[in-house]
Amino acid sequence: MAEVQFEDRRRFEQWLQARLVLVTLAAIIASYLAERLGAPLTLVRIFDITSYLAGGLFGARSAVRGLIRRRIDVDILMILAALGAAYIDQWREGAILLFLFSLSNVLQNYAIGRSRSAIRGLLNLYPEEARVKRAGGTETVRLNEIAVGDLVLIEPGERIPVDGSVMAGHSSVDQSPITGESIPVDKGPGEDVFTGTLNLQGILDVEVRKLAEETTLARIIALVEEAQEKKAPTERFLMRFEQVYAAGILIGIALFILLPPLLGLVQNFSGHFYTAMVLMTVASPCALVISVPASFVAAIASAARGGVLMKGGKALEDLAAIRMVAFDKTGTLTRGRPQVTEVIACCEPCDDELLAVAAAVEARSEHPLAKAIVEAATVRGLLNGGVVEGFEALPGRGVLSQVDGRHVRLGSLGFLEDGHPLPERLRAARQDLEHRGRTLVGVVRDLQCESCGGCPEGKDGYNWMGFVALADEVRPESAETIRRLKADGVEVAMLTGDLPQVAQNVARQVGIDRVHAGLMPEEKVDLIRQLQQLGPIAMVGDGVNDAPALATADVGVAMGAAGTDVALETADVVLMGDRIEHLRDALQLSRKARQVVWQNIIFSLAVILVLMVSVFAIDLSLPLGVLGHEGSTVVVVLNGLITLLLIPEWRRRSQASA
Repeated sequence: MAEVQFEDRRRFEQWLQARLVLVTLAAIIASYLAERLGAPLTLVRIFDITSYLAGGLFGARSAVRGLIRRRIDVDILMILAALGAAYIDQWREGAILLFLFSLSNVLQNYAIGRSRSAIRGLLNLYPEEARVKRAGGTETVRLNEIAVGDLVLIEPGERIPVDGSVMAGHSSVDQSPITGESIPVDKGPGEDVFTGTLNLQGILDVEVRKLAEETTLARIIALVEEAQEKKAPTERFLMRFEQVYAAGILIGIALFILLPPLLGLVQNFSGHFYTAMVLMTVASPCALVISVPASFVAAIASAARGGVLMKGGKALEDLAAIRMVAFDKTGTLTRGRPQVTEVIACCEPCDDELLAVAAAVEARSEHPLAKAIVEAATVRGLLNGGVVEGFEALPGRGVLSQVDGRHVRLGSLGFLEDGHPLPERLRAARQDLEHRGRTLVGVVRDLQCESCGGCPEGKDGYNWMGFVALADEVRPESAETIRRLKADGVEVAMLTGDLPQVAQNVARQVGIDRVHAGLMPEEKVDLIRQLQQLGPIAMVGDGVNDAPALATADVGVAMGAAGTDVALETADVVLMGDRIEHLRDALQLSRKARQVVWQNIIFSLAVILVLMVSVFAIDLSLPLGVLGHEGSTVVVVLNGLITLLLIPEWRRRSQASA
């Protein structure tokens, strides 16, 4: 409840702050027009005070909170500069300072967007209750009431609530949220299962091996929390610099106001105080403060129009320093769904007949492999709708059925081979396909293939038709993206929980040499930390299993359309529409934005220095000081907008492909 109330309050404050900026601008314009039209001074001051209250409300609150925490920051300096301008009857100049300062905060909040909790998305994988087999029957209990050694009953379609070992039953389990494996894994007695994975078909009895707070999913949550608590070195440096700068200006102005009169060096205190207020005004770091968000907001907007969501200026800045990119495989370099790659029958003329029989049986199944087989048969026009009878699913093994009155067995080769070895042609093909990381679905019938009659006849009406090979489809743009990154001098690696042979096969297709396979989420985090010793690294992924690595990496990049909620919330950068080719373009844009930021910072500091020197060298007046100060702010903003006005090649390519 407290978390919800905090989120509601934060949203209201952002809504209010944006509207107060508009009120400030309207009050400034109204004050100017009232003065020009000869309105009473009281009315002009009402508009001035309104602009101060609207423009300075959040800044004043932040300044007070900083003082309570014994911190001096730019908020305090800006409020004092505005009050000083009002004290010497320069209300409008002070209001403009407050307007620009509050506008920069609104723009930054807009760019960063809502900060949603990644933990909430992770917790959605946890079932609230589980059915435990105990003496006297089955009992429904909450997760924290489950003990190690309990036997949990898990039915089809349920998320597995515990880390444990299968004691009885067979099923296929979708482990992609935790391990990243693209193909559902067959589970039987003795096999391990993980919290948060999805039981697809059969009924399983699972013995609990770990308590709820010790499961793999719990460790993922802890890793995300730990990584998100860490602040970047650049962020810590900027916080220290802001405090030192503001404190230095305040101390300097205070000494300038007090020491010369005490030493008898000032004849006209009013004029001396006026000079101090000019110094306060020209030294106020409005241009410096807005230089970074102005540039980053422009770059963020440009990226968003091209299909890349940057979660704030920090993500953009960190991305510019990246020298290595680590890719997850499933759903990132690949599409995340199985596709039929080959159909290998006992003899070549029988390929279509094999696929038609397999599709006729699988049309009744909801298994991802079955859907891929049916889709392939449909594309080839082979889904002839044969009469299917006696459909019996054997979870984790296969299917028994009849097609047009003929008995058909379909499933894993391990299930079908029991006492019935593969023909020679299929044995050779199997070795090659499994080496290339394919998943094989075999088909056996009590009748030889009708297309040729040349197939070797099996014993007791057990005739091998062949098998269908499936694999996760590699994105066609992945190889080009990897090539372009390497051309830019960026190292590339693959981190995946999938099988080594599957990972190596995908790596060969896309051109990645550094491959780490079979990784659990915590192992990905450890590897990211090792790779960080070589330089800043970005992690690209889409699943829950990628969330800790995304949070640990210097920059986490999530695939937009296919990505899970937790990956999108944990990541710093989101490639919308699953356009992996935009990663390299985002890198180039971030480097350009970093150049503009440093140009703005150097320019802002130079202008402040020149104006401060001019106060003493040429007796700079307050109007000219405000003009120079605000003029530098305009220049900084325009220079930042150059990033937005430029139309990068990647945006043109995106529009053309669309």
